[in-house]
Amino acid sequence: MATEREKMTAGQPYEQFDKELIDRRVLARKQLKAANQLDDNQQRNTAYQALLADTGDDFFVEASFMFDYGWNIHIGNHFYGNYDMTFLDTCPITIGEHCYFGPNIGLYTPVHPLNAMARNNDVEMGAPITIGDNAWLGGRVTILPGVTLGNNVVVGAGSVVTKSFGDNVVIAGNPARVIKQIDNSAAGDQRAREQWPDKLKK
Repeated sequence: MATEREKMTAGQPYEQFDKELIDRRVLARKQLKAANQLDDNQQRNTAYQALLADTGDDFFVEASFMFDYGWNIHIGNHFYGNYDMTFLDTCPITIGEHCYFGPNIGLYTPVHPLNAMARNNDVEMGAPITIGDNAWLGGRVTILPGVTLGNNVVVGAGSVVTKSFGDNVVIAGNPARVIKQIDNSAAGDQRAREQWPDKLKK
C-alpha cells in the first residue's frame, strides 16, 4: 500500500496530517528559518541543498527561500534564484540547467478541489511543475500546478502562468500568453555574438 508521501508525490489525494509529512514540514521550516538568516553565501546555500532532492554543483539562491518539503524539488546545474522564492512542492518541481529566477517567484504544485465540501474535508492533491533549460523568470512570476515550460523560455515580470508552453518563447501577462518567439538558431547566436562581442567569443 502506498504511503501518504507516495500518494502526494504522485498527485493522488493524500492525508496532509500524516505524521511523516507533518514531521518533514516542521523540520524544513526550522532549518529554513536558520538558513535564511545566514549571511555567508556558501553556508546558506549548502543548508538549502541539504534539504533539496537534488541540485547541480553551481547553485546560488539569495535569502529567503521557502518550501514545504524539499523532497520534490529537483534543480539542474547553473541555477540562480533571487530573493524571496516560494516553492510549494506537494508534487515534483523539476527545473533544468542554466535557469535564472528573479525575486518573489512562486511555484505552486498543490491543487484544491473546486467543490466546497471536498475542500472542507481536507482533500489535498497536486500536479507537477516542469521548467526546461535556460529559463529566465522575471520578478513576481507565479507558476500554477501542472504547468510545463520548454527550453529557452522567458517569462515577463508579474506573469501568472496557468498553462504549458513550448520552447523558444517569451510569455507574459495574467494569464500568460506568447508575446514573442525567440531565435535560438545559429543565425540568432551569431547576432548575439555581434551584439556582445566581448562576452560571447565561443
